[in-house]
Amino acid sequence: MSYNSSNRDSGSRNARRNVHDFGRTFVVMPKQTHTATIVWLHGIGEKGSSWTQILETFPLPNVKWICPSAPSRLLTLYGGYPCTAWFNIASMSEDACDDLEGLDASATHVANLLISEPDDVKLGVAGFSMGASVALYSAACRAIGQYGNGNRYPINLSAAVALSGWLPCSRTLRNRVGASQEAARRASSLPVLLCHGQVDDVVEYKIGEKSAQTMYSAGFQNLTFQTYNGLGHYTILEEINDVCCWLNACLGA
Repeated sequence: MSYNSSNRDSGSRNARRNVHDFGRTFVVMPKQTHTATIVWLHGIGEKGSSWTQILETFPLPNVKWICPSAPSRLLTLYGGYPCTAWFNIASMSEDACDDLEGLDASATHVANLLISEPDDVKLGVAGFSMGASVALYSAACRAIGQYGNGNRYPINLSAAVALSGWLPCSRTLRNRVGASQEAARRASSLPVLLCHGQVDDVVEYKIGEKSAQTMYSAGFQNLTFQTYNGLGHYTILEEINDVCCWLNACLGA
């Protein structure tokens, strides 16, 4: 595992339809030749358009960004308060697996958004906070070859990026990846980038670090864990630049 730290202080493929009521999807088209498509997943309480303006500034002219909106649901973590969320959680914990059905539905929705992209276009998934968790869960599903419910995972992912997130159901996923040589082979070939602020007060740094360690030990050996001193639960230009450089290197974007 590549473990990097910043010391700057800083403020035609087919898939099944699911029954969850996902919101509007926003798209940022590539400015030049289309070579990669990345689904970007927002955090709790946001929507797809929350990230489009930032993504439009990324110096990745060959990337098409697809920004879906999560369903509105009663979130146990917030005492049953309704908000947009990709799955339900009761606590911020890498071992918690409160809503496998919701995770599978969101990962399936992501796959459905990628499934009709041209065959010569590289595919990726990325996200912030809870969106990052779905991105990492999708990476695990790609390695295993199945969703948590046993249905086949149909997308050949070329990259997964997680900002300020965590790997949900980490213990179960680690065991499933480790139990199969084929899953371990797919895991080792998938580039994964995790970025986390060391003073994150929403998804604590130790949770992000543990997720990175768990994925690496499960077989995701092409994994980089990038940390930022002084960064809380938000993003900064330095982190964005690191993400863009990493994507350019692994996707040629």
